[in-house]
Amino acid sequence: MAERAQILHLFSPLKHASPFDINMALDAGFDHVVPYTNVELAEVAGLVQDAIFSRGPKGVKRTGVFIGGRNAIEALDMLETARKAMFPPFQMSVFADPAGSFTTAAALVACVEKHLLASFQATLKMRRVVVFGATGVVGFAAGVIAGLEGAEVTLVGYDGPARVEKAAADAKERFEVALSFADGSSDDLKAELVKGAEVIISAGRAGLQVLSKDQLAGAAELRVAADVNAVPPAGIEGLGVQDDGAPLEGTPALGIGPLAVGNVKYQVESGLFQRMIESDEPLFLDFRDAFAAARSVIA
Repeated sequence: MAERAQILHLFSPLKHASPFDINMALDAGFDHVVPYTNVELAEVAGLVQDAIFSRGPKGVKRTGVFIGGRNAIEALDMLETARKAMFPPFQMSVFADPAGSFTTAAALVACVEKHLLASFQATLKMRRVVVFGATGVVGFAAGVIAGLEGAEVTLVGYDGPARVEKAAADAKERFEVALSFADGSSDDLKAELVKGAEVIISAGRAGLQVLSKDQLAGAAELRVAADVNAVPPAGIEGLGVQDDGAPLEGTPALGIGPLAVGNVKYQVESGLFQRMIESDEPLFLDFRDAFAAARSVIA
């Protein structure tokens, strides 16, 4: 009997499934990727059980679920619901990476950590990390990862403090990590926030400059600045898309550009898909697994 196909079921609460994730999964070794869109949390258990019972204990090991979307908490809730819907021997691996945010954030923080250690003999612990674009899923996930590593993280909201205050509360409740929050709705407020920062993460919308050279001029204690925006203009003025520890003009910091982050992110996502395919035991993968994988890629 021919070996059963590797099948990945892709759940997204959005109108469209991500072509990026479909391509990544197929290139990593899945034979078929089946997208499901507009998926609600209450539907996850039923979909999972349809998938596991149709292939038997052996076939289920060659079956997996990927959870997309654009909301970190929603994706983690879906992952946990999927896990609870299964029991031995009917268990398959599940990987949550909404909008590619978990793997991108993991790669971003791992790159920051690398340059802190190599150039400043410092870890993330007790570093003052300011995250711009923290209402987005990448910024939020990066803030949580850095916070779990002991950094003093401030989530900055471009439209006021309300949404980042809610994000900080979610981080505290869900991950038991204390994150600060701040209003970054004006140029003056942003300039004030960078003054005490040792690490700046820019995870704002594509094609939007978040910080100017004039604002960065006051960042006397800055060590590393990282940007995930590959669409011009750069989120951090003066930072090149391919920078990987290049001096950031007008500051004492090193810059990390989106292509340097993206190279690590690509390897992390591909590697986690391959782990799903190769594992004989069910895996339940989230941003913590992505960060461990990013550290391994960089090492």
